[in-house]
Amino acid sequence: MRTVLQRLRTQLWVLRMLVASRMLVLMSPAKYLRLVRVLRQQGTNATTSFALAAVRRPDGPAFVDERGTLTWQDLQDRSAALAAGLVEVTGGPVETVAILCRNHRGFVDALIASSRLGASALLLNTGFSGPQLADVMEREGARVLLYDEEFAGVVADARARVEGLVEVLGWTDAPLPDGTLSIEGLIAQHTGRVPPKPAQRGRVVLLTSGTTGSPKGARRSGGGADELAGMLEKIPWRGEETVVVAAPMFHAWGFGQLVVAATMTCTVVTRRRFDPEATLALVDEHRASGLSVVPVMLERIMDLPAATLDRYCLGSLRFVSASGSRMRPQSVVAFMDRFGDLVHNSYNATEAGQISVARPADLRHAPDTAGRAVRGTLLRVVDDAGRDVGTDVVGRILVRGASPFDGYTAGASKEFIDGYMVSGDVGRLDAAGRLYVVGRDDDMIVSGGENVYPIEVEKVLGAHPAVREVVVVGVDDEAFGQRLAAYVVLGEGASADADELRSHVKGRLAGYKVPRDVVLLDALPRNASGKIMVRELPGVAS
Repeated sequence: MRTVLQRLRTQLWVLRMLVASRMLVLMSPAKYLRLVRVLRQQGTNATTSFALAAVRRPDGPAFVDERGTLTWQDLQDRSAALAAGLVEVTGGPVETVAILCRNHRGFVDALIASSRLGASALLLNTGFSGPQLADVMEREGARVLLYDEEFAGVVADARARVEGLVEVLGWTDAPLPDGTLSIEGLIAQHTGRVPPKPAQRGRVVLLTSGTTGSPKGARRSGGGADELAGMLEKIPWRGEETVVVAAPMFHAWGFGQLVVAATMTCTVVTRRRFDPEATLALVDEHRASGLSVVPVMLERIMDLPAATLDRYCLGSLRFVSASGSRMRPQSVVAFMDRFGDLVHNSYNATEAGQISVARPADLRHAPDTAGRAVRGTLLRVVDDAGRDVGTDVVGRILVRGASPFDGYTAGASKEFIDGYMVSGDVGRLDAAGRLYVVGRDDDMIVSGGENVYPIEVEKVLGAHPAVREVVVVGVDDEAFGQRLAAYVVLGEGASADADELRSHVKGRLAGYKVPRDVVLLDALPRNASGKIMVRELPGVAS
């Protein structure tokens, strides 16, 4: 009886959240019947929300890029035509469609078209090298590749290794030679046509970041309305408003923001390449209520000269949602001091979805916190034996939430302890239940018998006034087993040498935490989602 009452209370809470956020609105009986028909025909997957939005607001603005505005119905018509075209050029069923596109309409066309074919949409990192691209496509069995013209050189390896590869160009800046397959060309040639009903539901394969190793393909079923309500309780999305999605859509975070926007029937405004000032201009021009970024984008915005920032008020913004890597505390505080308490920092995992959110009040308390768990998600921090540790004690982060992990496409899975997924991160919980992520399981190094977490040193170095950004890693050392190496980028016009930076750390941390190596770089190597590529740092073994 108690379980039934708990479920009823949860369902009522979910309904209240969805109505309050305007995700659910009153519509005509005819539209409700059409919604039911869509759900029966397509089931529920990552792209169902686009079809539902087309029922709710067919002529409403759905997607805005450099080439203009598309309505929700436009997206349905374009994706149907593209899917029909892909069936024709491939000559049969399509199991996996690889997508190597930046943020633009072609990405969304390809994503929805893959679903209409019952295929897996393999979202590829736009920062891949040729061999990486070919490796992933071979492993995932992709025989169809939709890619932007700028990546033509990267595709050569896949063309040589994937037999019968079908190539379709996405974004192009110049007229194409006759006979060249393109997304826009297939849509134009097959307008009004629809593909055959697929034998199975389409899925999306998201790749892990691969910052220290080869990226893995992850499948997740996705949570239901309760997971969406948990997110809406933390981040104030509102239905039928406008959001600027600057985060790359091939990445789990940007992709999730795109899908949430479609679920809320929110207009998505984007551009192919991130530019900090252009992003601010988009927010003001379109009166956006939301801005979705990866942390390095927020940092780049706050690196703009004060005179440039003064040109933009962002008065329409109600939230900034960020995720994907650690945020530089100084940038978070500086942004909120200038534009208001808007930043919401999410701790997510490709394998687990949204885990926790730090709201503005949390970030004011501690700019480096990952916040509190979203409703329906349980967090534990345990020692190596799987026993819960105390408040503010660092341990392994375990997660159990509404969004199940279905395993990696290569067949492996994550480790689980008592029904909780081992995130692979280490961190601590404070007395208020706020989570602090210290690093990856394998980030900790043992130097001369002492355990050291590099992030602690990063925070200290990052507080030096001359430091713009920094990453600290462990490298092999014959005498101590491992030692710390710091890679530092100085701010424009700033000066500091290695000795000064080491002294800065020594005055604040124990001697064994002072990095032996301090390397000054012009920039840190990052992938397209803003994460630092550790294996590309000089002197770090791959």
